[in-house]
This record gives sequence, C-alpha cells and structure tokens, in this order.
Amino acid sequence: MWTYSGGFIRRPVVWASARVVASAPDHGHPRTEEQFIASTIVESRLGPVRQTYSGTAEFPPITKAYTELSQVVRESGLLVRTPGFYALVAVAVTLGFAGCITGFILLGDSWFQLFIAAALGILFTQVAFLAHEAAHRQIFASGPANDRLGLLIGNGVVGMSRSWWASKHTRHHANPNRVGKDPDIEIDTISFLDVDAAKARGIQRWITQRQGYLFFPLLTLEGINLYVLALRHLFSREPIKGRWGELGLLALRHAIFIAPIFIFLPVGLAFAFFGVSVAVFGVYMGASFAPNHKGMPVIEPGAKLDFFSKQVRTSRNVSGGWWATWLMGGLNYQVEHHLFPNMPRPHLSKARLIVREHCETLNVPYVETTLFQSYGIVIQYLNRVGLAARDPFDCPLTGSTRHLAVEK
Repeated sequence: MWTYSGGFIRRPVVWASARVVASAPDHGHPRTEEQFIASTIVESRLGPVRQTYSGTAEFPPITKAYTELSQVVRESGLLVRTPGFYALVAVAVTLGFAGCITGFILLGDSWFQLFIAAALGILFTQVAFLAHEAAHRQIFASGPANDRLGLLIGNGVVGMSRSWWASKHTRHHANPNRVGKDPDIEIDTISFLDVDAAKARGIQRWITQRQGYLFFPLLTLEGINLYVLALRHLFSREPIKGRWGELGLLALRHAIFIAPIFIFLPVGLAFAFFGVSVAVFGVYMGASFAPNHKGMPVIEPGAKLDFFSKQVRTSRNVSGGWWATWLMGGLNYQVEHHLFPNMPRPHLSKARLIVREHCETLNVPYVETTLFQSYGIVIQYLNRVGLAARDPFDCPLTGSTRHLAVEK
C-alpha cells in the first residue's frame, strides 16, 4: 500500500524478526531463505525509512498546458521589463549601504557595531536577489547588460561567483527536485534524499540524524560556504569564461569589505563583526530559498513530465503579498518564477492569479503556505530523511546484514 505524506510517497516495509536465533540447525528440515534472514536480522525500532519518487505514473503529462498559459501571460504584458522598479530598489539598497558606512564611522570602537554588521548581511542578501534576477534576464531587455550587472553585483558586492551560480541554478530550473539532475538536492552538509542520509558517517551522521532541527543553525555557516564554493570553482581546472575577471572582482570586494573592519576595529570586535555579517547573510539567503522546493515531491530520474507539471508540482509559494515579495526578493512566487524565469518581480503577483486559475482548470495542485508553515514543512521533511542515518539495530552481531529486509 502506498501512502502520501508531507510531499513524498512512502511505502511501508515490514522488517524481519527482532530476535537472533542461536539454536542448532534442524537437519531434518532445512531452513528456507526467508527463515534464515529472519534469524539474523533485528527489527527497526524507528520504523523503516524508504523514500520513493514521483514519476510519470503519478503525474501524467498534460499536453499544451504551458503553451496556453504562456500565451495568456504574454498577452497580459507580464513579461515586459520594469526598469523603474529596479531603479528604486537599487536606490534603496545604495542608501542602506551609505547608512551602514556612516554608522560604522560614527560608532567607532563599540559593540553596537554588530547591528551594522547584521544590517550589512541583510543588504548583501538583497543585492543577491538582484543578481539572481539579472541572471534570469529580468532587469534589462538586453542579455549582455543583465550579464554585466550580474557579474558586477554578484561578484563585486555579494562575493559569490556568477559563473558557478549560473551553471548550478540553470540545472536546477531545468529539472527541479529531479534525482540526479537537480544540484539543489545533492548532498552537502544536509541530505535531501534518504539514500544520501544512509551514507553519512562520523560527525556527518550525527548532524544528519538531527538535520531538520539543525538546519537553521547550520545556515549561519552558509555565507562562508558560498565564498569558499566561489573560490573553489574559480580555481578549478575546468574551463571558465571570464575567470580572472571574476577573481579580480572577488579580491576587490573582500578587500573593500574586510580591510576596513580590521583596520578600524579591535581584532576581537572585527572578527565578531565579520562573523555576524556573514551569519546573517547565510541565514537570510537560506531562509529565502529553502521554502521553495524542500518537502515537495521528488521526481524519479527517468520520469517524462511536461514542463508545466514539472515546475508546478515541485514548487511551493509563500503567501504574504507585498511584504513577502520584498522580504524574499520575489522568491515567494516560486511557482510563477519557475514557469516564467524572466518575468520581472512586480508582475509575479498578477501572474499568480492566472496560474492558479489554470491549475484549477487542469486539476493540478497549486501549493501555497505561510512562511512559517513552509519552515515547519522543511524541518519535518529533513528530519524524516535524516532517519535513514540512524542505526535501527540493537544487536551488534547483525551489523553485516543490516541492509537486508523482507517486504510484504
């Protein structure tokens, strides 16, 4: 029997007997294979953890679904660029940086500087949203203009690698939540699939067992992780167009941001300032991207889904209107963003009405929750996946056969 829970399908598995039989073999009645397995495997006290993936059978393709929707959206003018909006956002962010610099100078040697550090972490995330939109060609009509802006603010302000992000994010958009193709569900510190969680060892295993509860604390390290990934990518041997330009912008960015901290502040305060800014940046980034797909159906590698079904069924919106749009840089409209990646942020709310109606007509689920509900779903999902890293066996004598099971 198959059951659906929390965004993915689970199949109950009955494990073999909990006792190890030590009696002598019965020469008159040789054991069957099932009896032998039952005598050497103990039962899981935690229950089986077996994640199965959604595919073509569960989500049959819908012909012409996207073509019809795209035509309505295009005729509604929702793909037209909105340079005025992005100019206002740029002005607001620039004023924010100016205020932080002024506050940094006026406060001097004071622990109140940590508030400035936190504000910088927020501003860096807001700039990352703009870099994300530039990468999707949402800001300018010209592709090269978007690329230049994305490089300038992505590398030169945020401190990430534009080429690394573009490659990773393009693959994600092409196959969201598809096993083996979406880099966003590949194992890092967090395991998003039970098969990855089961491989965890050592400290990684300890983290995986509790990864739902540790998810947000671990995000405090995500800022540093993004900086390291950028450098690792740019110093790798793979061919990268504009490698030295990206490295130059990263060096300039880190020098402008880090050098003044350690020049004008005591060493201890300087490290605290840097740590707070990076931690806030990491948490804000992770908290904005996590609700989008985690806990939604995971697609099997060979499934053949149409574009509309693939994007809608794996994406989750966050309700809240304009404040959620400002807070999350438009990522709260994840369904619409995945259907129309180059749609400017101000038009996503209008597209939502059209997409929801289209989903109702086609009887396709349109998932939307509050922000805190989405976080609860993510934590619950990660904890469920993390169960695969736990050793469900009591008897150390059965370690060599711990992967054997009998299904009924």
